[in-house]
Amino acid sequence: MPETIDEIDARLLEALGEDPRATAVALAERLGLSRNTVQARLARLEQRGVLRSFERRIDPARLGYPMRAFVNAQVDQRRLAEVGTALAAIPEVTEVCGLTGASDLMVQVVAVDADDLYRIAGRILASPGVERTNISLVMRELVPYRLAPLLERVHSAQPEA
Repeated sequence: MPETIDEIDARLLEALGEDPRATAVALAERLGLSRNTVQARLARLEQRGVLRSFERRIDPARLGYPMRAFVNAQVDQRRLAEVGTALAAIPEVTEVCGLTGASDLMVQVVAVDADDLYRIAGRILASPGVERTNISLVMRELVPYRLAPLLERVHSAQPEA
């Protein structure tokens, strides 16, 4: 089981989520910690993979890709590594997750428009090892990607007696 974060890490991540450009000094002042503590904890969080890529914060629509879709794919399981390599070579593929159930993979893609999405879907289907695809167009994002409620739960957790 992965190592979890403690209450101080949760408070630090909450503050960073509210102001991603905050300096270690500003975070230290806000949280009542020393700058060295904040820097050490940030370094440890990054080393452990808790802090991920900055790319998650970039809106693809602002890069000219306003359309988002999920492509569920059935693949030849023996060629999964080859499929992953082929999908990673498609710039519009932003994420690929392995699934249980009727589909093997959920591929998140972005596109310029419907014609572009058609082209991208064709590339995915032409990838070696991909047997069948089904596309779902994102019409509206109802709950954006978020972790603040989980951080708040860790931060406000009462110590066990």
